[in-house]
Amino acid sequence: MQVYVVDGGATAWDRTSVDQPRDLDHVTVRRDPARFGLSIEDGELSIEGVPLKRVAAEVQTPVYVYGAGHIRSQFQGLARALEGRPVTICYAMKANSNLAVVRLLASLGAGADIVSGGELARALAAGVDPSKIVFSGVGKTDAEIDAAIDATIRSINVESAEEISRIASRARAKGAKAPLSLRINPDVDPDTHPYLATGLREAKFGIPMADGARLAREVAADEHLELVGLACHIGSQIMGPTPFIDSIDRLRAMIDELAADDIQMRHLDIGGGLGIPYQQGDDVVDVQAWGRAVVEATRDLDMDLVLEPGRYLVGNAGVLVTEVLGRKRGEEKSFVIVDAAMNDLVRPALYEAYHTVTPVKLADDSAEVRTVDVVGPVCESGDFISEGRAVPWPETGDLFAICSAGAYGMTMASNYNTRPRAAEVLVDGDRFAVIRKRETVEELLAADVVPAWLD
Repeated sequence: MQVYVVDGGATAWDRTSVDQPRDLDHVTVRRDPARFGLSIEDGELSIEGVPLKRVAAEVQTPVYVYGAGHIRSQFQGLARALEGRPVTICYAMKANSNLAVVRLLASLGAGADIVSGGELARALAAGVDPSKIVFSGVGKTDAEIDAAIDATIRSINVESAEEISRIASRARAKGAKAPLSLRINPDVDPDTHPYLATGLREAKFGIPMADGARLAREVAADEHLELVGLACHIGSQIMGPTPFIDSIDRLRAMIDELAADDIQMRHLDIGGGLGIPYQQGDDVVDVQAWGRAVVEATRDLDMDLVLEPGRYLVGNAGVLVTEVLGRKRGEEKSFVIVDAAMNDLVRPALYEAYHTVTPVKLADDSAEVRTVDVVGPVCESGDFISEGRAVPWPETGDLFAICSAGAYGMTMASNYNTRPRAAEVLVDGDRFAVIRKRETVEELLAADVVPAWLD
């Protein structure tokens, strides 16, 4: 029996009991490591053929470690699910914009969904075909619009009448024609975290349904604009097809109305948002069933499909490996202090997100387990990786793996408390490479400029 310590009091946990606690994180990982892109060798966690302890020893911690095999599998499975109709899968780079990750996906045939000029530069540097790049976002600058036009990308997804006017002005000044898709807000509830819902009428994103057809006609009539499609994106961490099908149904009437005016478009962009499991009990997307539903819902549309997955492709391809710095027993709680912090993974503080946390060396059933907060060194009460989680009581120097860190880990990282951002590593089979070196304090200081009048 496992020794299960709650608030300092030890009790025996009988696994056969019908009212036993839910599986602990390390038990969940031991039972199904592939769910988190992991494997187990000699009782320790690996990604593909590389032990995490080897990466930690050579690269130090904290470190993000990604598995190329998982990324390939997710992309290829999604592509197979949509066989039967023309589709372009544009990877949402905001999830993980490392050049090596983007290049890997581009080599599989992926395009890119970008939301900034910086991401456009990254996509092009990684070798993404410009004809497979779509540019979303509510606040594009003139410089970003110019860069998108110059790069001859597939589509600039516009989100307001004012933005249409600005893009037309920039294209006119260049003597060019800008390809536009109208991002329509279909007012569909994706049943997700409020911060992740982007398709409701109160959201800042998208053009209201009532204005869509009128603005589409204006775009189609402008000699410096080309109406290439309609787009929508209703949110993230969606685990089934229904919200997507609802969005398609709501856009269909607009497509038919424009077709009656002889306005034809090349594609329908249904956005991204496919989710991943973060913990035991979370649903797993049945991607084949999802694909069948989407193909069936669009079978009679003479338009290509564009899809913008991000987290689904890379989220569970990665873990954040961190070292235990110490342990602390407070008056109300016990803490395990690690060298990763909220600047490395902000999702728990920002969204109260659950990330499975497990020792790299998996504990057996005789291990002492304590209910603790796993926290970092940052000077904030919100600096936690997990709260009130039962974990095997570690020793200083032990390694933990924070799962599902392949998406929105490094891309949301910061230098808060003058903490250098962690290294990134890509594993492919039995080999690995550092794909972004660890920052140094000296590099951070060198970016600051002290004016001469302070000398």
